[in-house]
Amino acid sequence: MFAESRPFRVSSHRLPAWKAVLPIGGHAELLSPGQPMLAAPGLIVPPQLTHSCAATSPYVALFIDPWLLPSHSKPIRLDTGEVGRLLAAMGTTGSDGADTSVDLAAGYTELRVLAGRPSPLDPRLNHALHLCTGHDPDMPITSIAPEVGLSAPRLRALVRQDVGIPLARLRRWGRLRTAVADLPDSTAALAAATAGFADQAHFTRTAHDFLGRTPSSLRRAEV
Repeated sequence: MFAESRPFRVSSHRLPAWKAVLPIGGHAELLSPGQPMLAAPGLIVPPQLTHSCAATSPYVALFIDPWLLPSHSKPIRLDTGEVGRLLAAMGTTGSDGADTSVDLAAGYTELRVLAGRPSPLDPRLNHALHLCTGHDPDMPITSIAPEVGLSAPRLRALVRQDVGIPLARLRRWGRLRTAVADLPDSTAALAAATAGFADQAHFTRTAHDFLGRTPSSLRRAEV
């Protein structure tokens, strides 16, 4: 989760995860190549959609792994009442953005009401994704695949088939998530090293490609 106490705009990016943009009192704007601008009180943006995005007020942005909501090809508009229910579920209703006591589990439950429930993931895939994106970002695929009873090529093929995103891209997302979570209490260079990026430049490129932001701007956001 990010929260900003001011309006904010991010440049064009392509995120391998779901994003819910929840303005507090304003609206969200999304621009995708070849499409007219989409504006609504809130938006749920599907993975892998190239777009730029803005909120005209303080806002909360939620990021959800791609297998945790059902597939959609287009953004989902949220009306004022739906945005309000999501913010209320998380305990985030103030005009200055979120605080540290946000209930993300309640937010995810409400998101599933709006976007639908995902199909159950193969348990082998679920465990492999946990290892790849959160538990140990440096663990090689050749070690993860046998642990779940698959060959490395078969694991990659199943992830692409069932999740729709290459496994290497999901691993970069896991590293980015880890690095961003460390930023409030760390330097960008140390956060990059801890998350398994080759260097700070690799972290910066990934943040720009996936979020349309720089690590320095992420440090100013609440995570």
